[in-house]
Amino acid sequence: MASDDRPDLPDHAWSAPTDDVAGRLSDLARSLQREDNEDTVLDRLVRAAIELVPGADEASITLVTGRRRVESRAPSGDLARIIDDLQERTGEGPCLSAVYEEQTVNVPDMRNEARWPEFSAKAASAGAGSMLSFQLFVKGDNLGALNLVGRAPHAFTEESEYVGLLVASHAAVAFADAQKLHQFKDAIATRDLIGQAKGILMERYGITSGQAFIMLAEVSADTNVKLLAVADALASTGNLPVRRRARS
Repeated sequence: MASDDRPDLPDHAWSAPTDDVAGRLSDLARSLQREDNEDTVLDRLVRAAIELVPGADEASITLVTGRRRVESRAPSGDLARIIDDLQERTGEGPCLSAVYEEQTVNVPDMRNEARWPEFSAKAASAGAGSMLSFQLFVKGDNLGALNLVGRAPHAFTEESEYVGLLVASHAAVAFADAQKLHQFKDAIATRDLIGQAKGILMERYGITSGQAFIMLAEVSADTNVKLLAVADALASTGNLPVRRRARS
């Protein structure tokens, strides 16, 4: 591999992995392109991280929405789930530091980790010996990180960081693609639902498509019900939400 392709690690810290990680990641990327479910994509990314990164026993992906709400996605097992829950409850930990501050955070020995005292003590008691976290993306106030957990202290090596960065870069792209696909499907579903509702009104009242949409919008404003919910109610039951009575 050319030096320009190496992750951003100090020269003395870089050592090539013994396995054909790049080839296996390419295979993973191609297989993920065929997936159309966001949860399936995240599950496969987490499994790949455990298989490819030396020292990783469990893994998860953490999303932070609005720089406040912490959400654990695709935890590989109970330990990963506990670690994510601890970081959310204590408001500290390597994942949150990776998300907010740094690209990579390495915890060699959880029992002797002083950066997050409350989290570290509880994580060590839960069975985490070491951790490695990678920032996946920062998009406005929404952030993401890949978390790797080793049951033994000093489980992660220089090779772990190198491979972890490769996995994280692929994960960031795959996750972004999965989110776009999910949003696209939601948009199609929304369009279809509103189209169904307009069709019902057009047939029932002999009005145009534009007039039907205006009618839906007026009912939404008058009942304080979102437009999509109004359309869903009409398509499901044949009835519009009841309008509020005008004040006398």
